[in-house]
Amino acid sequence: MPFWPSPISTRDVAASGVRPGWPTAQDGRIWWTEDRPDEGGRTTIVRRDADGTLHDLLRAPWSARTRVHEYGGRPYAITPGGEVVFANFKDQRLYILGDYGDPKPITAEGCRYADPLVRDGRVWCVREHHAEDGKVTRAIVSISLDAGEIHEWATGSDFYASPALSPDGRHLAYVCWNHPRMPWDGTELRVTRLPGGGAWTVKGGPAESVLAPAWKDDSSLYLVSDCSGWWNLYEVGLRGDGLRAIHAAEEEFTLPPWRLGGHPYTVLGDGRLAVLHGRGDLRLGVLDPGSGTLADLEVPYDGWDAALAAEGTSVVGIGYAPTLPRSVVSVDVASGVAGALKSDLSRLPEQALLPVPRAVESPAPAFLYPPYGPATDGTPPYVIFVHGGPTAHADTALDLEKAFLTSRGIGVLDVNYGGSTGYGRAYRERLKGQWGLVDVADTIAAARWLAAEGLADPGRIAVRGASAGGWTVMAACCRSDVFAGGVSYFGVSALAPLAAHTHDFESRYVEWLVGPEDPQVYASREPLALVGGVSCPMLLLQGLDDPVVPPEQSTAFADALSERGVPCTYLAFEGESHGFRRTETRVAALAAELAFYQQLFS
Repeated sequence: MPFWPSPISTRDVAASGVRPGWPTAQDGRIWWTEDRPDEGGRTTIVRRDADGTLHDLLRAPWSARTRVHEYGGRPYAITPGGEVVFANFKDQRLYILGDYGDPKPITAEGCRYADPLVRDGRVWCVREHHAEDGKVTRAIVSISLDAGEIHEWATGSDFYASPALSPDGRHLAYVCWNHPRMPWDGTELRVTRLPGGGAWTVKGGPAESVLAPAWKDDSSLYLVSDCSGWWNLYEVGLRGDGLRAIHAAEEEFTLPPWRLGGHPYTVLGDGRLAVLHGRGDLRLGVLDPGSGTLADLEVPYDGWDAALAAEGTSVVGIGYAPTLPRSVVSVDVASGVAGALKSDLSRLPEQALLPVPRAVESPAPAFLYPPYGPATDGTPPYVIFVHGGPTAHADTALDLEKAFLTSRGIGVLDVNYGGSTGYGRAYRERLKGQWGLVDVADTIAAARWLAAEGLADPGRIAVRGASAGGWTVMAACCRSDVFAGGVSYFGVSALAPLAAHTHDFESRYVEWLVGPEDPQVYASREPLALVGGVSCPMLLLQGLDDPVVPPEQSTAFADALSERGVPCTYLAFEGESHGFRRTETRVAALAAELAFYQQLFS
């Protein structure tokens, strides 16, 4: 079946990579970050003044992006006077930028910084140090803005997140955890008395994920915990006393903290909380912490990133919907009026070309995006999308990569396989020790469901995914013949090399996903050992500067396929890391992917 033409081009998709994020609201002004795909993928900071004027604060080649945990996170903070403190990507130093002139360095080279806040002439943040012997250490530190003097406030744990100062400045709250746990497995909320009067654990432990502390007042905090099996909001006393669920529900009130600096709720001027909650996509609501009453705001955005900011009765966040691009959105909670300040897309395709998902069970939760176009006599081809993480989830945000396919007559099924977030801790833990089994079984079952329901041509179903999703793609093609082809972006093919060479944040993740290193178990799971089962063509794409999934993971699998005579195309991109950021790379990758499907489905 020939594809029909579409006005959505590869360049249109690549141009959608502005990725607004990390909003801050202060003194009637709003700041956020934006990527610049046409400028080498650098990240700038944008300020919107009260009169609506936008200011691009960082000239090239400055880039506000931190490499803490390699995935980074919130890279900047605003001083009381409106100056910007940010981490510069090239050297990872902290700089301060006023209204005029070039940024001035605060720190020396040699460390990385993330999740900053500014109080009393100091920036408080997570510091990460990489020693020459490869050892990585982290701490909560404060750094004077004028002299760069550094003071360590919390050390000894492998990881830190979410530094928060009490209103009176006498206590520092933060989250910490140790290997081999990830932050969605088990963390501790700790408090340190300033200026050095001891520290204690308020809540959390090895089997409880406690996240996102914020001070209610000088003697109590808000936090998110999954002690009930769901990430819900709680209030607790300074010493861990008086724990109270503010609104108990079988819903999530946050997303997994892959990046540092997330704010899944924020305190409004009247003491109420603007919160995110739901299953899968998170809705925006207002929660009265006294009564526990939660009311959703009637806004056109179905989901939100876990990055809220508030000033008075206004809340700012990153909202999205199937037909609305990810946008910096300001909402007046008093009137319910919402307005987009900046969108990921400068120009939307016509509405008819934007696929609207339908929630289905396949049997795992999934979103179905039927193809758009002229009626045909036969059933259409489909591509199953497998999200990365794997502790993450597929959302319903407008995605031009999906529209690029559906507008050409190719359907999409986006699967939330076992282990996905948004459905409680028990669903996340379906993947514990079962990576390469549960995710693969759910993906294969999704393909069979499409065929059994008469939605897809059983001979024209492909599968694609990135990172951990790439692992699932390769493993599914190894274990089944239901796929016409597979596309892996920087996917994992072998476990022992991954555990040995990946970055520190995920260096013990395989222990949870599969188990302690066991050659027999690893050989029964990893795609490289099962490559003999692949009979379909594959496309592998890889960034050569990837510190998370080293390029050898893709090249080893490509070589193994070639040795067995299985058609395989391997494309490597200089200067790209874990996730492609440059316009030219994204255009080339998507063009190659479309050509691959055209060959498969013709």
